[in-house]
Amino acid sequence: MPRHARGFDTQAAYAHLAKRDRKLGAWMKKVGTLGPDPRWRKSFDPVDALARAILYQQLSGKAAATIVGRVEAAIASDRFHCDTLARCDDAAIRACGVSGNKLLALRDLAARESRGEIPDLRRMSVMDNDAIVAALVPVRGIGRWTVEMMLMFRLGRADVLPVDDLGIRKGAQAVDKLDAMPTPKQLAETGERWGPYRTYASLYLWRIADLATPSKTETKRSQD
Repeated sequence: MPRHARGFDTQAAYAHLAKRDRKLGAWMKKVGTLGPDPRWRKSFDPVDALARAILYQQLSGKAAATIVGRVEAAIASDRFHCDTLARCDDAAIRACGVSGNKLLALRDLAARESRGEIPDLRRMSVMDNDAIVAALVPVRGIGRWTVEMMLMFRLGRADVLPVDDLGIRKGAQAVDKLDAMPTPKQLAETGERWGPYRTYASLYLWRIADLATPSKTETKRSQD
């Protein structure tokens, strides 16, 4: 089976998008060139990344980091997986500030890992994007968006478009000067012209949304 590279040629992606979509290209010139993400070359444990994504959900970055630090201290490890999470009972993890729903999600993730249901990096390297999504979304607390963030920021897959992401939809609205944000379906249709570099287009759409509607704090994503 063909192996999927981690990362892609950002210069080729820039040239492709600027040629295929002149309106997006004008915004890209304003934003500047975005280079490769250094995380594309770093090894990571998918289970650990998913556990952290669960703990970060619906919290500010600072609050989530505090809770993650408490859990790391409780399990005496900076890696979350079935063995380390098993070191603490439910009460001890809840005492770290973890909600009941997140605790159930962590336990489900650990159980699935122990059954071999969570692919590691080697297995992921020969899986396409849809197969990885299908393998991970059954985990309690893990939705398609969370997996898409992993595909983009950790695995460096070139052609991912998170159509449900509000920031990306706002960016697309600004590019096409729409009265309202495009629906996920409309965004998917628009995104056809950005393939096979929809990930790179998404990175720009986030930046464009920030420029079009500046805010005091940048939105954190689960893999940041």
